[in-house]
Amino acid sequence: MKKLRFPQIVPDYKNKERIILRDFLALERTTLANERTLFAYIRTSLYLILGGIGFVQLKDFENIRWLGFFSFGLSFLLIVFGLLRFYKLRKRLRKFYKEKDLDDIESIKEKLNEN
Repeated sequence: MKKLRFPQIVPDYKNKERIILRDFLALERTTLANERTLFAYIRTSLYLILGGIGFVQLKDFENIRWLGFFSFGLSFLLIVFGLLRFYKLRKRLRKFYKEKDLDDIESIKEKLNEN
């Protein structure tokens, strides 16, 4: 039985040139944005946990206690989704440049620190 394969609209990008400072800085900005997004997922998840604790602790409103437990579940799903997205993008960013070009990053960092 053959596997069903979907055609790629945009083929995988292969960098054929050496990394330059502009590319290095763009990669760093994207990495920092990826980390910021992960922290936003974590922050939102923690707020959902706090809201869930609040709903569970309400004594007079037993009929909406389910909302607290739903909030706990949603918080767990959100943190898992955020982590999966973070690692997927990080892996994709590392694939753009060859390993020898990533070694050149150290020399670029040294040049930036000298100035």
